[in-house]
Amino acid sequence: MSQITTRRPSSRKAFRSTALGLVLLAAAVIGTFLYQSASSSAPSSSDVLRGDHGGTTAEADGAVTEDDGTLPGGVTVFSDEYAGVANLDADLLQAMREAAAAAADDGIDFYVNSGWRSAEYQNQLLSEAISRYGSEEEAARWVATAGTSLHVSGDAVDIGRSDATAWLSEHGAEYGLCRIYRNEPWHFELRPEAIDHRCPRMYADPTHDPRMQQ
Repeated sequence: MSQITTRRPSSRKAFRSTALGLVLLAAAVIGTFLYQSASSSAPSSSDVLRGDHGGTTAEADGAVTEDDGTLPGGVTVFSDEYAGVANLDADLLQAMREAAAAAADDGIDFYVNSGWRSAEYQNQLLSEAISRYGSEEEAARWVATAGTSLHVSGDAVDIGRSDATAWLSEHGAEYGLCRIYRNEPWHFELRPEAIDHRCPRMYADPTHDPRMQQ
């Protein structure tokens, strides 16, 4: 009896250790699954850019075409065959090309996510943004109306890839190229006075820009 008595606590201890190990393993598996699910559903900067500033969504439903300013991947500031580039303001485009030539010496290319847009294209992007963000007020932080958009007038260009936007943030003023909105690191406009006086202070987002209140 004494032998049996000494073995039972050992068996219970082993059982409890095994059970605890299984519980911890299950918790780890569930935690990993929840983390991966949350990460995959969270929007990224590329999601915002593709949804509000690029041509992917618009081209997919056939509502607008490259004649309206939609652009495929790989378009640079030298791609005159696309209306989204060719219809940009001539001075803005020239400044972008001069900056691009200098950036190329550092191994950086300027790809255009979006440049000039037709009013139809802009209206479609705005409609999509309202659906995406749930209200006109929130959508206005990312997409302007056709009547106020600097893309429709050809006075703004969205540059892709973080190395290019970082280069322009540091050197763009030398060419009169400035970031305008803090929430849009890809959006650049021409400010010739910046060559001598640096770029003006950025707006938090387009809703703070007086030009968007017209």
